[in-house]
Amino acid sequence: MLGGGLSNQLGASLGALAFPVIGPVGVVAVRQWVAGAVLLAVGRPRLGAFTWSQWWPVLSMALVFGTMNLTLYSAVDRIGLGLAVTLEFLGPLAVALAASRRWVDLVCALVAGGAVAVLMRPQASTDHAGIALALVAAACWAAYILLNRTVGRRVPGIGGSAAAAGVSALVFAPVGALVLIAHPPTPAALACAAAAGVLSSIVPFLGDLFALRRVPARYFGLFMSVHPVMAALVGLAVLGQALEWVDWAAVAAIVAANAASALAAGRAGRRTRAAEG
Repeated sequence: MLGGGLSNQLGASLGALAFPVIGPVGVVAVRQWVAGAVLLAVGRPRLGAFTWSQWWPVLSMALVFGTMNLTLYSAVDRIGLGLAVTLEFLGPLAVALAASRRWVDLVCALVAGGAVAVLMRPQASTDHAGIALALVAAACWAAYILLNRTVGRRVPGIGGSAAAAGVSALVFAPVGALVLIAHPPTPAALACAAAAGVLSSIVPFLGDLFALRRVPARYFGLFMSVHPVMAALVGLAVLGQALEWVDWAAVAAIVAANAASALAAGRAGRRTRAAEG
């Protein structure tokens, strides 16, 4: 999960460099094409052998994955990174809160949510379309978490993720082609968008798939609060963007909330195993 989060933020920072040339839609299209081509080549899913119980979560995940990327990038372009990411985190936060069965999980999720807002410092906006796009991205992220877990259970290996990535790439083919014809890309822009496809699509896609086979959805949803932390640290290391004391306090709160939730889950798991034993 840590590797996926870090890779996602590195890819997003590279993809943003191509915005001025091919725009958010062009970047997302190239991302989906690269992810689909690589995952289909590696995973080689036996599409003809899929049953409907396997196909529907795969198709749904392809839809929400592409929509999540497109709406988030478009929202960032309209209302800025801070507000867009803060609103998008409402999706995994809702998953964590809905699946919480202990007061510790509830408190940890609320602390992480508040710390994300502090870290990102969202600015008020009257761009209602941008806000709506960020909220759609939030809903898609919540659905993505639940669907990825289902796909991981029903399709062995990475076949489900590969099929979903391939379908998403196919959907973006005509839209991306029109955008690239209207806005001819430079080699540098294509390279940045392709790198985003590897770092922000392929690596997190597979990382999330294997992680959700091992951790509860509520903890995975809470752990997504580290994405803004990764973004802040990438900005510090790569761009030299200094963090203020309030930023470090928010980072500490997010780390503490995740650690407390993980420890509580570990103790609960040990008690359950002891009772069953």
